[in-house]
Amino acid sequence: MTDTKPFVALCPETLPQRLGALPELRARLGANNESWRVKEVGDGNLNLVFIVEGDQGKAIVKQALPYVRLVGESWPLPLKRSFFEYHALVRQSERDPGMVPEIFYFDAEQAIIVMEFLSPHIILRRALIEGQQLPRIGRDLGLFAARTLFRGSDLAMSARKRKEDLALFSDNVELCDITENLVFSDPYFEASLNRHTSPQLDGLVAELRADRDLKVEAQKLKHLFTAKAETLLHGDLHTGSVMVTGEETRVIDPEFAFYGPIAFDVGMMIANFWMSYFSQAGHEEDGDREEMRRYLLGVVDEIWTTFRAEFARLWHEERNGILYQRSLFEDRGDRLGSEQALDHMLHEIWTDMLGFAGVEIHRRILGLAHNADFETISDLDLRARCETKALKLGRHLVVNRRQIHSLAEINSLANRLEKETVS
Repeated sequence: MTDTKPFVALCPETLPQRLGALPELRARLGANNESWRVKEVGDGNLNLVFIVEGDQGKAIVKQALPYVRLVGESWPLPLKRSFFEYHALVRQSERDPGMVPEIFYFDAEQAIIVMEFLSPHIILRRALIEGQQLPRIGRDLGLFAARTLFRGSDLAMSARKRKEDLALFSDNVELCDITENLVFSDPYFEASLNRHTSPQLDGLVAELRADRDLKVEAQKLKHLFTAKAETLLHGDLHTGSVMVTGEETRVIDPEFAFYGPIAFDVGMMIANFWMSYFSQAGHEEDGDREEMRRYLLGVVDEIWTTFRAEFARLWHEERNGILYQRSLFEDRGDRLGSEQALDHMLHEIWTDMLGFAGVEIHRRILGLAHNADFETISDLDLRARCETKALKLGRHLVVNRRQIHSLAEINSLANRLEKETVS
């Protein structure tokens, strides 16, 4: 029988003493833990995050809390979510090396992950709010999505390994429950934790919550999320889960990792660039952001184009799992059959991706967890005008996704919505 220590939350005062003996930290920060400087920097919804600096370097210490930090102890959560984050980071590092922080240490009992301190990286969302046009993010994020999603699926993994992983991550129940409710259901009725820019959006919110077609399609997407266990998802891939410099992109915070539809991560990610597009009017204190808007639509196009190309490359070079076996196609000289199957799969991902993008836009404006893109716009009338345009695009994506054939159509609609005068 093993002894387990009761969970105790870290704080800047106690962290050097509690973690000071860890060789993984001492090697990077310096052996004199009394000289370590600790700063709590967590601004997310769930966890504690510390920057720990010693004489030799820095590290990040992340600790899960037994409740939702955004709400408080009235909403309990299991500490085991750090276990899923750790295992997701390990797999993402293998599937797209260099795109996630290096892990130095993991303590399952205390829900602590010690990882690489990324510097001079900043959160991508902040960079976009500031109007930075980063040259690499479209390609980097498209490659990351294709590689992690393809290589975590039955297209590439052995049956045993994939099913073992499916069983492991299926226990991430509580965080899946958050996604299932906060993304797919709560925004479409008067859930107690919802909030929106009021009274400016009251009329549109009532209209959306009475929209039968929208609600039915949102529930179809929820059904896809719960039933279509295609691959290991990041589960919360947005511009707040990416850190950047002009030369490097890193993806963080996969604690919502779960087996779900390939299209989910792609849709969530692209939706955040469309939201950034509509928020730009609220960040024009230092000048017109029209060039930034063009840049953001270009990033959306580059993410999807890169994803498609890399997914196709992996299909041709690494399709060694139990789905669409080569023995049925290439080994029989039927390359066209393989291409037909690939086209079918990419079309299905495209359609589902648009729907997931639409509900992501809605939940970030109508639900509990909002985006800084809009929330940092202090003029509420201006904020509501930006949000109105995004909500309209989101509705179109969810309801009409099967009739949309190109990003050019969507970006054209986004341009028209942006130019509309909203009262």
